[in-house]
Amino acid sequence: MLNANEPSFRESVDIMFNRAVETIDLPPGMKEKIRVCNAVYTVRFGVRLRGEIKTFTGHRAVHSEHMEPVKGGIRYATTVDSDEVEALAALMTYKCALVDTPFGGSKGGLCINPRDYDEDELELITRRFAYELIKRDLIHPSQNVPAPDMGTGEREMAWIADQYARMNTTDINARACVTGKPINLGGIQGRVEATGRGVQYAIREFFREPLDLAKAGLHGSIEGKRIIVQGLGNVGYHAAKFLSKEDGARITAIIERDGAISLDQGLNIDDVRDWITKNGGVKGFPGTDYHENGSALLEADCDILIPAALEGVIHKDNAAKIKAPLIVEAANGPITSSADEILREKGCVIIPDMYANAGGVTVSYFEWVKNLSHIRFGRMQRREQEARNEMVIRELEHLSDATGDKWNLSDDFRTKYLRGAGELELVRSGLDDTMRSALQSMRALWHEREAVTDLRTAAYLASIEKIAASYKAKGV
Repeated sequence: MLNANEPSFRESVDIMFNRAVETIDLPPGMKEKIRVCNAVYTVRFGVRLRGEIKTFTGHRAVHSEHMEPVKGGIRYATTVDSDEVEALAALMTYKCALVDTPFGGSKGGLCINPRDYDEDELELITRRFAYELIKRDLIHPSQNVPAPDMGTGEREMAWIADQYARMNTTDINARACVTGKPINLGGIQGRVEATGRGVQYAIREFFREPLDLAKAGLHGSIEGKRIIVQGLGNVGYHAAKFLSKEDGARITAIIERDGAISLDQGLNIDDVRDWITKNGGVKGFPGTDYHENGSALLEADCDILIPAALEGVIHKDNAAKIKAPLIVEAANGPITSSADEILREKGCVIIPDMYANAGGVTVSYFEWVKNLSHIRFGRMQRREQEARNEMVIRELEHLSDATGDKWNLSDDFRTKYLRGAGELELVRSGLDDTMRSALQSMRALWHEREAVTDLRTAAYLASIEKIAASYKAKGV
């Protein structure tokens, strides 16, 4: 819970928006048009469970329809309220504009603890919630497309997609009503890992630019850098796994609900994840130091801090104690506006949430396009690409024989070169390109405009300028 003296999550988003928008000149009224949430729908519905009718409250916010459909996840949590979904919907608007996905921003949530119900009960609740949204076109392939969020996943998206299909039996594009589905129900490879993979690509792109590293007081590569991850859910797990296994970073601490564990030489992320799955938390994980007050490790020495769980975990009471020179917001809103100001004054560099965790919506966009096109990525060109690559290899080998100087191509090179790109490779390529391009657009503002002193302001400006251009083109 946020300190009572802190701005709410929605207020923090507005404060950061206002700080950025003051640096540019927009037509009268355009700033307010972009800032405000267009609509919030609240539904209360009953489901018969365990011999009685239980009433649930859900919300779906539509922030901006400068592009349609609007896009945004559905979360299941006891903290869900209309203010939270409004803030998250606003971030989705700015996020989609920043990474050039053609969506407006939306978000939804159900005030529920999913751990309190078994699978059959959750299916009944999810289908009824979906029914209430679908009949008002708040779930629709061309108007409003949800995705997984905290507390939901492929299973819930499959139930929602099936509920939509049952209610719209002649809609040939029914599968495009929601993203984050299982592969065998129209999902796309790489979607589960997408947000964490996007965090990795964001950090990689940051480390490619010496000017960025200098601002954070860092140097060199990701290899060997000490990283603390708060929250080992889907996003935190995949980000930590890829950064440690593929880039050589050391995950020196994991912060979870029941405390934190630390190990200076680096934790094995898969082993920690398995332990949490079996034991419900990190306590007791062998060979590490356990810290009952897990949030205290947000203030520990490290090179990169990745808050990947809830909003508001870094606030005005602990911001001054944060030692990490680089913070990557894998979660939505983990830093309050008050803390953001304190950290910027300290010289801490923050890679903001609307960019850092945009991998999810980027790959959701790919899934949506796949569903509308009714064909798997790579299906038409993969074998043709392999045939052309094989022709090149054969010609090279023929030329080497003709000159008497035999070229010995390694089996590993031959295998990798001959293999055509399938769906997963294309998804990762598209995500990498998206994350690189977005940070480059932010970087240009950050380094070239005197009024832009941080990446968050740069991200807001890059987004707002695109949104304003869309409204202007529509005649608004």
